[in-house]
Amino acid sequence: MGKIIWITGASSGIGEALALEFAVPGNELILSSRNTDALNNVATKCEAKGSKAHVISIDLSSETSINEAFTQARNSVNRIDVLINNGGVSQRSLVSETPLDVDRKIFEINFFGAVFLSKKVLPWMIETGGGTIAAMSSMVGRFGFPLRSAYSASKHALHGFFESLYLENHDKGIKTLLICPGRIRTNISVNAVTAEGKAHAQMDAGQTGGISPEKCAKKIAKALRKGKREVWVGGKEILMMYFRKYLPGLFFRIAKKIDPK
Repeated sequence: MGKIIWITGASSGIGEALALEFAVPGNELILSSRNTDALNNVATKCEAKGSKAHVISIDLSSETSINEAFTQARNSVNRIDVLINNGGVSQRSLVSETPLDVDRKIFEINFFGAVFLSKKVLPWMIETGGGTIAAMSSMVGRFGFPLRSAYSASKHALHGFFESLYLENHDKGIKTLLICPGRIRTNISVNAVTAEGKAHAQMDAGQTGGISPEKCAKKIAKALRKGKREVWVGGKEILMMYFRKYLPGLFFRIAKKIDPK
């Protein structure tokens, strides 16, 4: 039987790649973001591959928008097998120059948006026999990094929340997956917010040399199929995860020398 998969942030980057990865005959997709024109283009590509696709606009910083999107989803499909909380925003600003309202904005989208949508979907999943809720964290969801303070903190928070959600609901057929990408060749650095709350509008050099969104999506799909609870995706930068865990002194020596841009 095909899966019904809801992907936020599906208009570009990893979200679009995930949509196309899951766009196989029998699967049904819900594609969400704020950019409905781009979503419609992704939906057309998915349907050309044999998958049914629903476009549902969502603003993860707005409870009203999330409520409306959930109502549309319930009216469009009879269950959700997989929810992938992929939508989010990165950051390029120093702690000392970033006003609290920018920190809050990042948390509203990255953390509270994912949490609220998951709280809406969870009871429905349980009623219909279970499913998987995935959350897009980051390598910096496992350690801090310059110019990413609120972004890193919002991703750290996802781990605590979704691990708790899993432990409370595993006996009800609920699984969770925390996804920790490293450098993926997307526009995440271009769209990152500055201290002024504006778009960074620059592609980081490290991002340019990252792995493709398509390769990332394949690794995420494999982790979902295997029922993993956490997956690390990237290139040699993944070594920093091991350094932070097993050789913290070495990690901090390296991290201090890395150009955060």
